[in-house]
Amino acid sequence: MASTAHLPEENRPVEWRRESAQVPYRSALEEMEKRNAAVSAGEADELIWLLEHPPVYTAGTSADISELVDPRFEVIEAGRGGRYTYHGPGQRVGYLMLDLNRRGKDVRCFVHSIEGWVIDTLSDFGVESWRAEGRVGIWTRDIDGREAKIGAIGVRVRRWVTMHGFSVNLDPDLSHFGGIVPCGIDEFGVTSLARFGKNVSPQEWDEALIARSQDFLDALDKSGRKACPS
Repeated sequence: MASTAHLPEENRPVEWRRESAQVPYRSALEEMEKRNAAVSAGEADELIWLLEHPPVYTAGTSADISELVDPRFEVIEAGRGGRYTYHGPGQRVGYLMLDLNRRGKDVRCFVHSIEGWVIDTLSDFGVESWRAEGRVGIWTRDIDGREAKIGAIGVRVRRWVTMHGFSVNLDPDLSHFGGIVPCGIDEFGVTSLARFGKNVSPQEWDEALIARSQDFLDALDKSGRKACPS
């Protein structure tokens, strides 16, 4: 079978990978590094990778050690933007290795488009969520009426090929977030779909996300960048 790596850029597909078993964070980092280099060299297709991790705290490039309150799990330097984040069972993570050389070299548009994709997918499960000025991530109104984060975003771009991406809380142990100040924001809590009585499996979440993916990819294409903030 012929390799798709030699097709014209506009015809090359995006590969989807969905994991049912937990993937150790260090293994995922190594795989992202390899795939980033391969996409950049034109030796592999873009990849969207959906998975879960065993419990881990990850530190972004702006992480402040004072925000590591109780390092009860392994702490790993992630290399992405942002501060401390928790990953663990019950949280679905999406890693995006996309080529912004072909989709428009606009990191702000990239992050904005991820936010829109997650917000639209959450709406399919009856959860209203939004962007918040000055706070990267996905926010909603928790069951106690307070604003809380339901999804986190942290990205890295190398040679205009992206790495890392987003996470959404389906049904994680929310007490695990207590070991850090999530994303450096201590005045707001974290929540999950399960807190709203939404029992969403990883498979159901993935299918809904995939169904919304073309709008996300279209927003990144040069012809669709008018949807992004100036």
